[in-house]
Amino acid sequence: MQCHKTRHNSPPDYLLWSSAAVIAILYSQYLWYPHTLPDTVWYQTLALSVFQLINTMWWGIALGIVMVAVLAKIPREFVIALLGTNTGLKGLLRAAGAGVLLDLCSHGILMVAATLYRRGASIGQVMAFLIASPWNSFSLTFILFALIGIGWTLAFIVLSLMIALSVGLVFEQLLAAGKLPQNPNTLVLPPDFKFWRNAKKSLATVVFDISFCRSLVWDGLKESRMILRWIFFGIVLAGLLRALVPPDTFSHYFGPTVAGLGLTVLVATLLEVCSEGSTPIAADLLTRANAPGNSFAFLMSGVATDYTEILVLKETTQSWKMALLLPMLTVPQVVVVAWLINEVTL
Repeated sequence: MQCHKTRHNSPPDYLLWSSAAVIAILYSQYLWYPHTLPDTVWYQTLALSVFQLINTMWWGIALGIVMVAVLAKIPREFVIALLGTNTGLKGLLRAAGAGVLLDLCSHGILMVAATLYRRGASIGQVMAFLIASPWNSFSLTFILFALIGIGWTLAFIVLSLMIALSVGLVFEQLLAAGKLPQNPNTLVLPPDFKFWRNAKKSLATVVFDISFCRSLVWDGLKESRMILRWIFFGIVLAGLLRALVPPDTFSHYFGPTVAGLGLTVLVATLLEVCSEGSTPIAADLLTRANAPGNSFAFLMSGVATDYTEILVLKETTQSWKMALLLPMLTVPQVVVVAWLINEVTL
């Protein structure tokens, strides 16, 4: 399944344009026509929230678009080749690193993960790749920098990588013990393939002129369409949460307690919002509910419990056991880490 649809005969992206229209109306009304705001408190709060979120996130979105454009010009085969054929920790580190570097939406990441498995990557590498991405990709990292700060963003990335490596190692051990089926595919790379040599050759053919910059901007906007779709939807959702749920109620139900953490994981599981749309809500869990652990859990649980991800894994590996082990191994670790974060920061 693809995140990006072809332009021919494709229906309008109603979610993208409706979310963008709502944001444009609320932002411009609050900025230029504040006297036209209704007396309704919730609407005023909604307009203010959208205004504040856009002012906070705009530079992260802009940098993300540039990063998407740059990565779009790098052949995906180079990223896949970085994984190599190493098993164990070294192979998992390379897979997790590729997951962070590859800037795609969650469904695009699934396509790449399936390709990795078909090309011979171990199931441990595939799981590490999936868990390490897509929410901590370059574009979302910049947005999280703007929303929750560099410190918390880097902490979340390091912790997510640790969980990715941990889950990947467990899969590798189960595979070695014969508890999971071996990958029937084999990874065949040309014996004379040299990553850096081929990369240098490709880079030498690039002409950095005005035309290149123009195409970079256009490609960035075009490739970021799906990401922007969910970012805008997430902004509207976060604004509605601020408008309809008072701060004390939000802190009470989603605060840094065991019950608040459990409710957060439940909502993340039920609310099928793409990773790009979850960032504003996760930021609110940190800033409004004062629950950084819940923020981390919301970002991670949505990735680990996505039913689409589980179904694609089952189709790719032909094993329900492999697919269901993803949430079974990941969610408990996420909950424990999130609980520790809340305990340490209280």
